[in-house]
Amino acid sequence: MSQASKLALIKEMLDSAESSLRSAKQMVNELVGSNGKNLFAKKAETLEEVADSDEGAKIIEGVFDGEKMVDSKEKTYPVPANYASKSKLIPGDVLKLTVKEDGSFVYKQIGPIERKKVVGILTYEDSQYKVIASGKAYKVLLASVTYHKAEIGDQITLIVPETGESEWGAIEAVLPKDITDVSTENTF
Repeated sequence: MSQASKLALIKEMLDSAESSLRSAKQMVNELVGSNGKNLFAKKAETLEEVADSDEGAKIIEGVFDGEKMVDSKEKTYPVPANYASKSKLIPGDVLKLTVKEDGSFVYKQIGPIERKKVVGILTYEDSQYKVIASGKAYKVLLASVTYHKAEIGDQITLIVPETGESEWGAIEAVLPKDITDVSTENTF
């Protein structure tokens, strides 16, 4: 192995370690928060409490954490992966959940947070699809990968929160291979 190859490998390993540390810190912050409360639950404190609608349904507002909705009391509610994928939900988005009399859940996005787009490569590690973009590994929902018919190695346009650290992102699009081939041809 040449010295240049070894240096490239070492740099890649260091980048991966830094990314893992950032992700671990983010997970700790999400679980504990500054006052011992989940950060998404803390954000949900500013939302309405559980209310009854005229039709007898319960209304609950909460914050999407990447997989589920968290209310102000740190109670979690499952968000269907297909809905999260098609709605391109990202952590921090505010949701309203209507629990109907028959027990069915109806979600509605009522407060999207500021977003930005990044481009990265789809990977699969630790039983989880991820997009490596801007030196960070963002988790993505399996439903989004299958909906977009994405494959490992594809270039992905990913939607992430504009500010703060996020462990999750939403797939906006899979870049066509002929576009990505053209961009790599010009780099040689």
